[in-house]
Amino acid sequence: MKLMLVLTLVNLLLAESPVNVDVTKLISASVCGTAPLKPRIVGGEDAVPGSWPWQASLQKNGRHFCGGSLISKEWVLTAAHCLYGTSTVEWQVSLGRQNQQGENPNEASRTVATIVIYPDYKVAYNNDIALLRLSSPVNFTDYIRPVCLAGSGSVFINGTDSWVTGWGSVREFVPLPFPQTLQEVEVPVIGNRQCSCLNGVSKITDNMICAGVLTGGKDSCQGDSGGPMVSKQGSIWVQSGIVSFGFGCARPNLPGVYSRVSCYQSWINSHIPSDKPGFVQFTSSGADPDSSYTCPDLPSLQTAKLRTISVTTPSRPVCGKAPMNNDSLKDSSIVPGGMLPWIVSLRKNGVHTCGGTLISDNFVLTSAKCLSTPCPDASEWTVFPGQNLVKRMEKSEISLGVANITVSNMNGSNIALLHLADPDNYRKYIQPVCVDISNERSLPVGSQCWVASWENESNGSADLGLRSLDTRMLKCGNVGDLDNICTYSMNHKWVDQGGALLCKSDSSWFQVAVMTMNDSTSVPADVQVFVKLSRFGSFLKETVTNISFP
Repeated sequence: MKLMLVLTLVNLLLAESPVNVDVTKLISASVCGTAPLKPRIVGGEDAVPGSWPWQASLQKNGRHFCGGSLISKEWVLTAAHCLYGTSTVEWQVSLGRQNQQGENPNEASRTVATIVIYPDYKVAYNNDIALLRLSSPVNFTDYIRPVCLAGSGSVFINGTDSWVTGWGSVREFVPLPFPQTLQEVEVPVIGNRQCSCLNGVSKITDNMICAGVLTGGKDSCQGDSGGPMVSKQGSIWVQSGIVSFGFGCARPNLPGVYSRVSCYQSWINSHIPSDKPGFVQFTSSGADPDSSYTCPDLPSLQTAKLRTISVTTPSRPVCGKAPMNNDSLKDSSIVPGGMLPWIVSLRKNGVHTCGGTLISDNFVLTSAKCLSTPCPDASEWTVFPGQNLVKRMEKSEISLGVANITVSNMNGSNIALLHLADPDNYRKYIQPVCVDISNERSLPVGSQCWVASWENESNGSADLGLRSLDTRMLKCGNVGDLDNICTYSMNHKWVDQGGALLCKSDSSWFQVAVMTMNDSTSVPADVQVFVKLSRFGSFLKETVTNISFP
């Protein structure tokens, strides 16, 4: 509220005399998002000088390479893929620039003192965000000002009017013509559900925001990377996204993908000790049509481009086979390594937090309750497959980084998928489980299945052992059998969030549900309720292109 009062006061002053007000001594948060030389939106592609005073040109070895946005006197926000693998001496940042060729009388240039790339960016498209600290502060003018940033919890619903600016190509492989004037394009937000259907579900995470015209013709392109996408709230411009990646440029039904700025407020503030950026809570009005969007029958995309990076889809693996498991599991015992080769330990910042199952060579399935925020930070998580003890290093233990996390986002209970940074190589100790999403498999009352999860060892050590618990199917009664599977109740010390309900058919193992603690008080004390994976069938098929089904 204090920030908004300051912003209102400054806006009133600027409205009185936009050219003569001295703003050089005001803090960044006080003037963020104001563009006195652009009181209203105008049409056309060439931006009017001073229209977007936060726009930065990042020049590598003397040539424009990426865009960025000024967020305080010393800091510029951009995309991680622009800076990854480079050093500060290669870069120069120009602010107040209008043309890439010719005179720029309102320009100020700085070298770069520090590059800060979001942790674990290198593993995938996710977390494509970085900060540059300038060699010295800039003075704010009508042509050089910081943009406001979307604060945590900001909402940009489908259709939110947005603007993207930059000096990138005007069409695929067609560079901006002389004198290379700053371009502006108006694009609406495309909701993440719809964007996932169009761009490939496994590519789009909650840390991203999409925008574009579905008929094509308007989009960011090569050279625009790192630049801002902004929306106007009242008199203030708020940056919602950072140009990240896309399939070509301005193609029909392929909106551009941007890093969602609101997910990174804490990270940005942690690296800027003083003169912090101005964060604004952006709220779209009206209902969001994307909340109930379901994918039509569209051809799936197998590859995506992060401008220069391609990703290939691995071949389909064999599921549900355990080469080292020829016998039935012994109830409540420590499971020897390799007996359940799909069970993994999920560790957040190095601490075991949940169980999960490997369902393909690059996806792990768990409960959404394992995640504590709407924008989970993939860099905090590590997957440990192929072991039967946690905190005790074994010869079969390896660790795998997480590239991004996707949540099913349905009413009620949800599941989460952790997309591994690099595909895992299968071996005796590490295999994928089959996933039963058909809802046609017969599991009559009394059928035997197992819950596999982690529990403290009986010797009192801090180690966790992988255990199996024998259980039997029951009728679900009042909670219903359509979306649920019910078993005899279990002592919760044997199970935790993300544990797998596993059944065996002939020689193959399949997972029918993910362990989620009972929430409802209407569930009898002697019944354990699981949500069937068949409820999430469409989500699983769309997200994991190489999933194996029994």
